[in-house]
Amino acid sequence: MAMVASSSVDPPIIAEVEMNGSDLGSTTVRATVVQASTVFYDTPATLEKAERLIAEAASYGSQLVVFPEAFIGGYPRGSTFGVTIGSRSAKGKEEFRKYYASAIDVPGPEVDRLAALAGKYKVFLVMGVIERAGYTLYCTVLFFDPQGLYLGKHRKVMPTALERIIWGFGDGSTIPVYDTPVGKIGALICWENRMPLLRTAMYAKGVEIYCAPTADARETWLASMTHIALEGGCYVISANQFCRRKDYPAAPDYTFSGLGEEPSPETIVCKGGSVIISPSGTVLGGPNYEGEALITCDLDLGEIVRAKFDFDVVGHYSRPEVLSLTVKDNAQKPVLFTSACKTENSEDP
Repeated sequence: MAMVASSSVDPPIIAEVEMNGSDLGSTTVRATVVQASTVFYDTPATLEKAERLIAEAASYGSQLVVFPEAFIGGYPRGSTFGVTIGSRSAKGKEEFRKYYASAIDVPGPEVDRLAALAGKYKVFLVMGVIERAGYTLYCTVLFFDPQGLYLGKHRKVMPTALERIIWGFGDGSTIPVYDTPVGKIGALICWENRMPLLRTAMYAKGVEIYCAPTADARETWLASMTHIALEGGCYVISANQFCRRKDYPAAPDYTFSGLGEEPSPETIVCKGGSVIISPSGTVLGGPNYEGEALITCDLDLGEIVRAKFDFDVVGHYSRPEVLSLTVKDNAQKPVLFTSACKTENSEDP
């Protein structure tokens, strides 16, 4: 596994401290973005691979480790799940059953395992997963702290294109930003990052280390990430998988669509492009299109203050009397039982 190291400053990384917020005047944080593929349809093996990668990142002194979109559970690239307008094939339904079986419950044993790994290696962990809630799947990011605690999750609010047939939609109740000793950490997933209002909500919550797990390996992705770093005055850490055809089940059990003929086992089907960008728009590490890698950089949190002096999108550069945003951050439930509501209300002081 390769390590691509880059540093914006030279001071040593900070020691472990209590969770009472960051000091933007002096703190340097070492962060690693993981570029690696899922072991498709094999969640236990993927968790084993995740531990190896976390251990390697920790050996470099990393305090924050960010994984790609859908690393646990897998990104079903090339699959149509047998869907055409008006019908779904039996083979596609079986494919979804297998995909559903690879997803994880939140909370659940896999979440406990990831929390234990974060505690074991003393890192903040940002992990892309496929979450199973009843019989609906969500593309989700989980957050963990170095004490081995699960902090919470973000569910993708807008799956892209055919993703909408296999993933549900998140709501405004899971757009967290966590205040930690290594900075205020949050995440949006893939093309959510192209939604200006959703980004603005993140900026309003004070995000300083903006994680962007993705499945977009196009070179244009770098422009989006650079813009967000400049717009938000924050560090942007974007993690993508690097995958070859052989990292997915073989045909005919798993068929790649949209590529013409079936690709050879060595064909690259996702070329990565993971990157770390500073609040000034400087690329600190990556983009890497060569293979699986760990990209590790030192982040000078003082750079955030210097960037905000130029442009604070929800502060001195805002015009709330002209333009404003309302975020509906309560959970949206399809069914409410009035008896449960009455019980909850009766318990209020």
